[in-house]
Amino acid sequence: MPKKDKIEKINEEEDKEADKIIDLLKDDILIFAQSLVKEYEIGDYIVRAIDNVDLRIKEGEFLVIKGPSGAGKTTLLNLLGGLDSPNKGTIYGHGVKFSDMEEESLATFRLLNSGFIFQNYNLISTLTAEENIIFVLRTAGVHFKEARKRAVHLLKKVGLGERREHLPFQLSAGEQQRVAIARALANDPPVILGDEITANLDKKNSEFIRDLFRDLKDLRKTIILATHDDRLIELADRVIFFDDGKIINEEKPDTTNIKK
Repeated sequence: MPKKDKIEKINEEEDKEADKIIDLLKDDILIFAQSLVKEYEIGDYIVRAIDNVDLRIKEGEFLVIKGPSGAGKTTLLNLLGGLDSPNKGTIYGHGVKFSDMEEESLATFRLLNSGFIFQNYNLISTLTAEENIIFVLRTAGVHFKEARKRAVHLLKKVGLGERREHLPFQLSAGEQQRVAIARALANDPPVILGDEITANLDKKNSEFIRDLFRDLKDLRKTIILATHDDRLIELADRVIFFDDGKIINEEKPDTTNIKK
């Protein structure tokens, strides 16, 4: 193909991509995933964890992903939040195509746009509750004094203002998860993603976290959770059912029993 024709083809593809982004933003679509495939090599086998998934998530939507263990829910969360990249397909977020970013660019994109909360907390064991939050803020370039101020504020918000100098092993499971939530909120990301965040917690802590997420919903944060906790599911705008790497159904939850 002549050089001129190649340039014209590239320009045409860029125009199409720009038009797609404009259409998504007009429809308030914050995250758009198309034809996603994610495969892993396990010995001599190829396991397809995500199998040709299409998904649109609106700005301010509270989305819950339900499905059995091994269905691919965690992999889907990782793709939508930029923790991993698909083998095939595309993902747009915040008006940017991030599914084929290089790791360094993806890490920066993730730091500013996605807050992750994990089932096992993933706190840095040698840092205090306060330092775990400061670490994220300093990574984003926030000055230490401001980072510490934000960390103290967030820990008070999750009811741990008096526990800020404790190491993770000195905190209960519920307290560790609350620190993890505060850390996820540190950079005020527009998207919060969580993977079975109340699975290891007692009723009291689960209800506390439910109330935190109700507040986040009221703030119009975009929330994507893989969970089987009815307390959180009742807050959702939409529930998708995931199995064998595919979306098999979706519905709106019954909100009649939500406690105000």
